[in-house]
Amino acid sequence: MKSQAYRMTMLFDFYGEILTERQKEFYDLYYNEDLSLGEIAENYGITRQGVRDVIMRAEATLTELEDKTGLIKRFHTMRRQLEQLGQAAQELVSLTDRYDDAQLTAVSRQILQITEDLQKE
Repeated sequence: MKSQAYRMTMLFDFYGEILTERQKEFYDLYYNEDLSLGEIAENYGITRQGVRDVIMRAEATLTELEDKTGLIKRFHTMRRQLEQLGQAAQELVSLTDRYDDAQLTAVSRQILQITEDLQKE
């Protein structure tokens, strides 16, 4: 993955709903809002260590879930494959344009459109 912060954001996006409300809030403030442990601690009237403990437990929970399910890994694999499929579909459209076959052209353009639609999601 690109960086630790990116990995943590992906984990939160995929699995964040399983965290407690407090874990979600602190995790979001720390990784998405870029607040320091001290800033979060001051805002909530607890120690830096208390904030760190909550975030560390959340990280451990999310990481363990990814280790067990592999959803993020599969997501990235599917995105790469979809990009390859899109390139192949574009090439297919270019090749079928050389032939005077309306059905072949229609099917190749449909494949391209479907891959483009999937890439937008």
